[in-house]
Amino acid sequence: MGTSIYFWIGFHFFVFGMLALDLGVFNRHPHKIPVKEAIIWSCVWIALAFLFNLFIYLDKDFGPIKALEFFTGYVIEYSLSVDNIFVFILIFSYFKINSQYQHKILFWGILGALIMRGIFIFAGVALINRFQWIVLIFGGFLVFTGFRMMFHAETDVDPDKNIVVKFFRGFLPVTKTQHGDKLFVEQNKKLYATPLFLVLLIIESSDLLFAVDSIPAVLAISKSTFIVYTSNIFAILGLRSLYFAIAGIMSYFRFLKIGLAFVLTFVGLKMLASFFHFEIHIIISLAIIISILLVSILASVLIKEKINDTK
Repeated sequence: MGTSIYFWIGFHFFVFGMLALDLGVFNRHPHKIPVKEAIIWSCVWIALAFLFNLFIYLDKDFGPIKALEFFTGYVIEYSLSVDNIFVFILIFSYFKINSQYQHKILFWGILGALIMRGIFIFAGVALINRFQWIVLIFGGFLVFTGFRMMFHAETDVDPDKNIVVKFFRGFLPVTKTQHGDKLFVEQNKKLYATPLFLVLLIIESSDLLFAVDSIPAVLAISKSTFIVYTSNIFAILGLRSLYFAIAGIMSYFRFLKIGLAFVLTFVGLKMLASFFHFEIHIIISLAIIISILLVSILASVLIKEKINDTK
């Protein structure tokens, strides 16, 4: 794979160490995450990603090009994770999950995401390296997803239609009420899952669907398994704090979803172009992606939504 095993081991030691510190020290007791705390943690995760990016830049085995690939992949993945937040808000609202328990659900959801993303990334890189034409499928799928995101309205989350939830309910009963932050409880010498565990299942299955979009997008930027994997993981690690930081103000960025759709479409076209040996330089790609995101954010702030007056 071209990357020393020590890099992989060191990276995972760092990740699991930070997660243990997060849940075991800073968030040992369930509590509502205030916006200020969420913003601080968001800045911490972004700063750690930048430090890691600097390490890639300075390391002789990687260098400036790989550093640019990591940064671009991180920007794409972190931007697309905003779309996850829309769904998380709907899921927590549907189940009426107390805000003090949401952090724990997102924490365990991220552990599952680490495993699923790893499988997807290794499989995706292996397929591209073995079958060059697979980039046509990945690229076409991203363009299709981008157009679909542009022209389809956001749909409500219906847990009763979730395949994972339906399957789970078939062999393990679920309590009608929550039991604090417990995922399982024992009643009458019988094991029951709680609604909190159902929410975790939906979060995990939702992330699986998001991975189908986001991982090919990063694979269009870099073919290095280590770069694609680490940029994905850093974006996921910052997702929880990002959720608590902006969940309350998502409605103000109504054009952001359109911007994300344009990003997916552009990355898909870039992947298709690469098959025909037309490569877009990584700096140009990064500039285009950041410009799209900035324009969508500015448009959300400057263009006020029209309010229909009824007389």
